[in-house]
Parts: sequence; C-alpha cells; structure tokens
Amino acid sequence: MPASPLPPPPVPTGGWSPLLLQAESTSLLELGEDLGLGEIAAWIHTILNFPLFPLGDQEVTLTTVLVVGVMIVATWWISGLLQRTVDRAFRKRGVEDPGTTQVTLRLLHYAVMAIGLSIAIQQVGINLNALFAAGAIFAVGIGFAMQNIAQNFVSGLILLVERAIKPGDIVEVEGRVVRVLKMGIRTTVARTRDDEEIIIPNASLVQSTVKNYTLDDPIFRIRADVGVHYKSDMRKVRASLIRAAESMEWRLADREPVVMLTDFGDSAVDWQVSVWSEDPWRGPRTQSELREAIWWALKEDDIEIAFPQIDVHFDPPVEEGLSRLPRAG
Repeated sequence: MPASPLPPPPVPTGGWSPLLLQAESTSLLELGEDLGLGEIAAWIHTILNFPLFPLGDQEVTLTTVLVVGVMIVATWWISGLLQRTVDRAFRKRGVEDPGTTQVTLRLLHYAVMAIGLSIAIQQVGINLNALFAAGAIFAVGIGFAMQNIAQNFVSGLILLVERAIKPGDIVEVEGRVVRVLKMGIRTTVARTRDDEEIIIPNASLVQSTVKNYTLDDPIFRIRADVGVHYKSDMRKVRASLIRAAESMEWRLADREPVVMLTDFGDSAVDWQVSVWSEDPWRGPRTQSELREAIWWALKEDDIEIAFPQIDVHFDPPVEEGLSRLPRAG
C-alpha cells in the first residue's frame, strides 16, 4: 500500500518569509504533488521554512537566509556592472585621471551596496526606522569628533565635481608652489620645488585662495626689477632691457616683452622687465636667468645699477668748526 504524502508542516508562530518565495514554495509543493513527488516536495518545504533562530518578533528561516544571500550577491554584481559602465563613460569623455575615476567608482560602489544591504536587512525583518534613528544620533556624535575629517571628505567631493584642481597641475597654496601628484577623497599629495612630498588636506584647497598656474593654460609671467642711476640715459636703458628680455630662449615668441619705468626712488630710477614663459615650474630659475641677462646688458652699455646712498651736506659754520678739530694721527 503506497504511503500517503506527508502534510506540509505549519509555519512557526511569529515566523516570517518573503511573500514571493513563500508563493514559489507553495507552487513547488503543488507541482510535486501533481507529479507524485509529494514527500520530496513536503521535505523541501520543511527545510526551506525551518526556523533557524529568532530575531526580534520574527523567525529567521533558511528561505530568509537564501533571499539575503542572493540579494547581496546580486547587489555586488550590479555594483560591478555600474562601475564598468561609468569607467567606460569617463574614458569616452577623456577623463583619464586615475584619482578621480577611482574615487567616483568607490563612492558608487558604497552607495549601491548600502541600498542593497538595507533591502536585504528588511527581508530579515529588522525595522530600519529604529536603526536609522540610532544612526542619526551616532552620526551627530561622530560629526563633532570628526569635524575636520568630514570637512576634508566633503571638500574632496567638491574638488572631484568641479575639477578646478587635478593631478599634474601647478598650484600655489599658502605661499608655496607645488605640483599635484594625486588626489584622494580626504587629502591631496603634492611635490614642492625642493622635491619634498607634502600632504595637503582638501579643505585647505577649497576654503583658501589657491592660484592654479595651469588651470586653462601654462602661460606664466616672469618679472625682474632693476634700478639705474639718475644720470643714466633712459632711452639707452630701455633699449638694453628690451635686448636682455628678447635674448631669453624660453620666452613665448608670440608675446613681446614689456619694459616699464615703475618709480622714481630715493636713489634710483626703478624699471620692471616682464617676459612670458610656458613653464611655471621653472619660475625661480627663469627669473634668475632674466636678471643675469639684465646685468650683462647694462654692463655692456656702461649703465650703472644704482644702490642706496646718502649725501651729507654741512652748513658753513658747522664745516668751519669741523675743520678746526685735530686730525687723527
């Protein structure tokens, strides 16, 4: 006599399982009964709905664990797919900065995983409202303790979106000229002209005035000041200074040097020579070369470079009194 199929076991009191998989489990049981596999279908149903452990007012079953596992794997796969799509879009738009791409993809991964995990946690039966409330209180406390880190993090996002500073740029921050090596979400690594690597908080790049020499183009103005004697021929001085400026091999050919008389000083007539270059990183060296060329040009034309001096004149009575003083030796 064939054994009668076992009735499906009742769902434990307080137990919970997703409606979709519960319907699938019931359909599987009905399909097994239609095919004469009632015992196997009932056994599978029992395994899938077996309570593993209680979680609050709910019972976690094998079905719940499978659902959470599948959702986590699916979320990870979706995150990878989106990252590859965004990476291809960046390459098509010419965004080849590895720092920018890496930060964007990492933030995208965190966002997708947070959404997927929140949905998976809801499938387990955890009330996220209480979790969000506790997280908000925790975030406020952490915010006060990590205020500087939060500022740097937000500043990193601003720099990522605006792209006003990027790796390879030559910038001046707090009076120091540096070349940007790489940019992170919290700090930026740069190299000084002394070949020293420094770490700059991103908040300093956002909140302070930053001079970017290579934002639109690398054109840079080199200035040199010089003072000549008042007895000098100023037309000759101008010609000498222009000749010195035009002798610079590194100057831009499409921009003529500018020579200006800037001031009548106490001991000299002050001039300024301006020449344009395309290499801001060599600024001090090119300025030194320009000053040296000015020196030799003035020397060749017998033009005296002035220096501070004071002429002292005595009234006749004072001069007469000084002449009566005994001389040393």
